[in-house]
Order: sequence, then C-alpha cells, then structure tokens
Amino acid sequence: MRTVDWAGDHVVIIDQTLLPGELRMVELRTVDEVIAAIRRMAVRGAPAIGVTGALGVALAAITAYRAGDGTERVRAEAGRIRAARPTAVNLAWAVDRVVARVDDGPAAVIAEAVGLLDADVSANRALAARGADLVQALVDGPAAVQTHCNAGALACVEWGTALGIVRALHERGAVREVFADETRPLLQGARLTAFELDQLKIPYRVVVDGAGPTVIARGLVDVVAVGADRVTANGDVVNKIGTYPLALAARQAGIPFIVAAPESTLDPTTPDGWHVTIEERDPGEVLAWGGVRSTPPGATAYNPAFDVTPAELVTAIVTEDRVIRPCAGDRV
Repeated sequence: MRTVDWAGDHVVIIDQTLLPGELRMVELRTVDEVIAAIRRMAVRGAPAIGVTGALGVALAAITAYRAGDGTERVRAEAGRIRAARPTAVNLAWAVDRVVARVDDGPAAVIAEAVGLLDADVSANRALAARGADLVQALVDGPAAVQTHCNAGALACVEWGTALGIVRALHERGAVREVFADETRPLLQGARLTAFELDQLKIPYRVVVDGAGPTVIARGLVDVVAVGADRVTANGDVVNKIGTYPLALAARQAGIPFIVAAPESTLDPTTPDGWHVTIEERDPGEVLAWGGVRSTPPGATAYNPAFDVTPAELVTAIVTEDRVIRPCAGDRV
C-alpha cells in the first residue's frame, strides 16, 4: 500500500495521524486540502511530503484548466504548497520540478508529478540496498539498530530510507533488534516506526527520547540509522528534533551514525545547517498531554520540529547514488 498515490484526478493518502489505531485512506481534491494534510502531518516524511506537494500542483493545473484560468494561477497555488513546511527541502524540490512543466499544459504537469511516485520507490530501494551493504561492512553479524522518528515506508511512497535499510537488512537475516525512539511530541517512532516494524515482523523495543543516548552508551546497539529532512552543502544534517543527541552519543561510543536520504533531500545551495529555517510547532503540543493541559497556566514552550547534526558527527550519508562521508571531509 502506498502512503501517497494519484487516483486519476485527485490525491489519496494514508492519514498518519490515526495510526496505529486506524488505517484510513483520505482523498485530497483541492490544493487547500493538500496544504492542510501536509501542515497537520496527515502526510509526513520529507520524500512523501515532496511527492504530495508535486501532486498538489497537478491538482492546481486541473482546477485552473477547468476554470479557464491561466498558468499564473497554477504558479500561485504552487507557491502556497511550497511554503506549507519550510524545512524539508524535498517539498520545494518536487514542486519546482513540476512547475517547470506548467507551460506544457495540464497533461505534462500531471505526468511529471505522477512520475515522482515510481521514482521515489526505485530511489529508496537502491538507497536501502546500498545502506545495508554499508552496515554489513561496518558491523559484524546481525546488527542492533537505533532509529529516530519515522523514516520508513510511511515517510516515503512505499519504501523507506533509514527504515528501508533496516528492511533490507532484515531480508538478509542481518537484523538482531531495533530500538525505536518514541519521538516527541507527536510520537512518530512509537506510533509509526513501531507499526511498520510490527508489520515486518522485526524484533523491536520502543524507548523514550531521553533514554536514546543511554541505549547507545550501554552498548545495546551497533549502529544508529536516521533519515533527514535536509542535508546542506557541508554535510550538516537537519532532522527531527532529538537526532543531534544520538549523534553525540554515537561518537562517544564509537559506533557508526548513518543518515539515509535520497539525492532530492540534499541541498548543495545552502552552506550549512545554521542557514536553514527551523520550523517551530505549536507550543500546545508540549504543554498538554492527551488533550489535557499538563503544565501550569502561565507556562510557555519552545517546540522546534528539527535540530542540526554537525557534519563531523556523521559517519556516512547514504543516497541512491553514493555514500558521502562528512566526518572525513566529504561535501554534498
């Protein structure tokens, strides 16, 4: 089942806010619905957001054509989609790629957007195989792997990045166990990664975010594998908040810290992670628990969605085409 797909004249997604309790497919028939789905994280994960944004431009082209509007309306709608989430570079990359076909007519726009679905699957399958080869070269025997957030099939179209590597290792009989960080405040690890690992019959344990570095320090894992929302020119990695402490712990413990990301997530135009706009989410996500306020009435919160892991802490970045070693001085 695909996380996101095209159904002839509209977009279909899995509503990830309902998992693992309910697997519900949702139809998106307007640009506003696409933007809302991205912002409320019904669809999430850099590759999946990018493809959804591209399909949103296809929706805009269909709507403009039916209304007799010109290409400027499509470009304006594309700009709104592009701005839905500022940190993940895949969204801007995919939208821009489809917008480049606007002057060729709606059919060309749709074909470009729909083509990204299969392209994402093939890219992440290749990435996963390359990453599995790397892990097996670095770790003797079946590996215990630590992950953060969700970088599985749900974050892509139908095959994951970091969890795609785990999946490829599992198919080779080379996974001993996975430790999945719960990933606050929306629990993408506990809800989504655990859901995928359960479906794949891979042994796993969920750990609270604060215990993540301790799992590494106690020698319970052999390698850390995470995804990315953006990788800058110098090899800095922007990923879900809580990634940076894992990289520090991995360096201290002397185990590999591997980032899995398709080439579309690499951003050679931005020099380093400190030039990336870091999205801040609603403080209410951490001031309340289960819909009930859990902090004093006057409390405020700092709720960044992402952090920056410096290049020198990154053992390798694995894409569908290559292995980059930022800690050795490689640049994107």
